[in-house]
Amino acid sequence: MPSSRRSSRRPYGTAHPELDLMRATGGRTAESASDGEWTVQSVAGSSREYRCPGCDQVVAPGTPHVVAWRTDDLLGDGVEGRRHWHTACWRARGRRRPGRRA
Repeated sequence: MPSSRRSSRRPYGTAHPELDLMRATGGRTAESASDGEWTVQSVAGSSREYRCPGCDQVVAPGTPHVVAWRTDDLLGDGVEGRRHWHTACWRARGRRRPGRRA
């Protein structure tokens, strides 16, 4: 038999809270730029280190950064096509050339 108490989480008759799209989609967004169509996801950090393609420096473990992959790629690289960028490098990618390894 159900309880006769009403939930205190959302009182009866109140409006539903607005949906947070960034939270619902896992932080993924679609971006269109001169270099193609991209799916971009903000990441809080990970236990691995990655090399940023924008500055050719290491994205240290635990550092918040951006993971991006092409959505208009005909080959469909999947996981292999993902790149981990510093957030500032991702935002500046249209203004500068990719970093070069020495």
